[in-house]
Amino acid sequence: FAAGDTVNVHVKIREGNKERVQVFQGTVIQRRNPNTNGETFTVRKISNGVGVERIFPILSPNIEKIEVTRFGKVRRARLFYLRGRQGKAARVKERKVVKVKAPVATVVA
Repeated sequence: FAAGDTVNVHVKIREGNKERVQVFQGTVIQRRNPNTNGETFTVRKISNGVGVERIFPILSPNIEKIEVTRFGKVRRARLFYLRGRQGKAARVKERKVVKVKAPVATVVA
């Protein structure tokens, strides 16, 4: 996944001695320190009209899984300009992903 993609981050939350999984869904606005052990990514979402950003380490044991729900079409690595936009102006265009089918082998008799 990259900046502009919409992701579901499944985060383990500890409450006392119980543990549950909470989903944080939003748009990735940056990835820092790529290809290192300290790599992090920032996800932004709007919750009750308030912008919420959360920074996740890629290798955190508290992240159960990361699902990409939508691929964004952007021309930047950092999307901080989304912070100043509201409503439909903060949308990111969708990148169409074409899945190539394997060619079918024909049997010549």
